Amino acid sequence: MSTTIMVGYFAGFLTTLSFLPQVVKTWKSKSASDLSLGMFSVFSVGVLCWLSYGVLLQEPPIIFWNTITLVLVLSILVMKLRFDS
Repeated sequence: MSTTIMVGYFAGFLTTLSFLPQVVKTWKSKSASDLSLGMFSVFSVGVLCWLSYGVLLQEPPIIFWNTITLVLVLSILVMKLRFDS
């Protein structure tokens, strides 16, 4: 595996992992009142764009990690809408 691919996977792992504590905290507390709906909405679109970019370039690290990040961020958005309505 090339160094570029290894760095790509490691960077994706770290940035994706950063969302996991927020998902867990929001789920446990059943509250997302301190989270910005606008920020997570715009961020979701940005991650979707990165995912599309990865697909166009056929870059597995970009596709893999942005897919997982999108799932995590969308789960936060769903909890935001569900718990704070």
